[in-house]
Amino acid sequence: MSRHRFPHPLALLLGCVLLAAILTHFLPAGSYERRDEKATGRRVVVAGTYHPVESHPLGAFEMLVALPKGMADAGPVIFFVFLVGGALTVVDRTGAFAMAVEGLARRLGGSPTLVVPAVCVLFALGGALDNMREEIIALVPVLLVLTRRFGLDPLCAAAMSIGSAAVGSAFSPINPFQVGIAQKLAQLPLLSGWGFRLVFLACALGVWAWGTARYAAGCRVAQPPAPPAEAAPGGRRQGLILILVLLTFALFVYGVLRYEWEFDQMSALFFAMGVAAGMAGGLGVEGTASAFVEGFRSMAYAALLIGFARAIYVVLEQGRIVDTIVNALFAPLAHLPLLLCALGMMVVQAAIHVPVPSVSGQAVLTMPILVALSDLLGLSRQVTVLAYHYGAGLSDLLTPTNGALMAILAAAGVRYEKWLRFAAPLVLALFALAMAAIAAGVLLGLR
Repeated sequence: MSRHRFPHPLALLLGCVLLAAILTHFLPAGSYERRDEKATGRRVVVAGTYHPVESHPLGAFEMLVALPKGMADAGPVIFFVFLVGGALTVVDRTGAFAMAVEGLARRLGGSPTLVVPAVCVLFALGGALDNMREEIIALVPVLLVLTRRFGLDPLCAAAMSIGSAAVGSAFSPINPFQVGIAQKLAQLPLLSGWGFRLVFLACALGVWAWGTARYAAGCRVAQPPAPPAEAAPGGRRQGLILILVLLTFALFVYGVLRYEWEFDQMSALFFAMGVAAGMAGGLGVEGTASAFVEGFRSMAYAALLIGFARAIYVVLEQGRIVDTIVNALFAPLAHLPLLLCALGMMVVQAAIHVPVPSVSGQAVLTMPILVALSDLLGLSRQVTVLAYHYGAGLSDLLTPTNGALMAILAAAGVRYEKWLRFAAPLVLALFALAMAAIAAGVLLGLR
């Protein structure tokens, strides 16, 4: 059996980097012209301007150089993962998380029946509001404490967190990094069509939460014995630290939504929270610093996967074939009937998300092209946004180039092929739901 195991995540990503480098030798180089978009503050492509450019196939050494370049490009995300991981390790050292999980277990009698859907809804809300991805990586140790206490397989930690967040993002009516940017580029009113999206978000979350709960019910393992009541962890310090953590997350959401914080601001916020938690928890300077180092060490592998995943895009971009891939995939859609064209847009967006794993980057790359195409065919721009939103968002659940997904699976100790066996059937069901939504949008004339 071991001879036929799926490749190690690091080997898988290196294979993808190698494949990307090989493609630069065979695919023609090409590029779209670009302009600055005032509505989004981003540089977007100009539809109909694709043209050949001088090829730049990458050699073996250039391919290797793309690895540190990928790490550098993903620098803000990687440092965020390190600092948040360190801060939450400090909180864990104080016993605050153990107290919270034990208190939850006692109130629910040790049954995960309500825990699984509740945690799914919580992370789906984070995905819908904030496109939560990399932020989850540092929470994996906490989630593992929760799953162990309720006798659940570690895969449940990934399913309840990154899985639910991805579903929330993909079907969100208000996600500023996906639907917000796409609607601006399509010159649609922000939050337009939110009621339509909300209906399908509820359906999609129901599918994912049901699948996760069903898996959890079938993989329960022996639970650790609950500590006696008098030995239950708890105390005023831990309670204050938990309040500090909740306030930090509230400020984090407010800063992102109100002030458009980037990873640098978020990293600083969580670092400050970690220091404050360590002092309040009685760890002192030495204990707090030691906990931070332990957190950095635990996040190193996850951070490495994020950088290697980014290197795939670096290779394609340096080889000047990203626009070539986009143009080749979208060109045949113009010859399809209206409904098939809309469904084809979603499928193509899912495929493009493999080499372009950034949802906002994919929006500025593809939406101007698709808006021009949809106007030409008489297809609603709102439906075009749906096709992008569902295709890119659902692809996040499976693609190995999603550095956050691979890092979370690695941190949880879940092999990628095990995740595929669990997630693939649910993702197919969600794609069917998304296709139904797009078809309904076309038939109802969604605007």
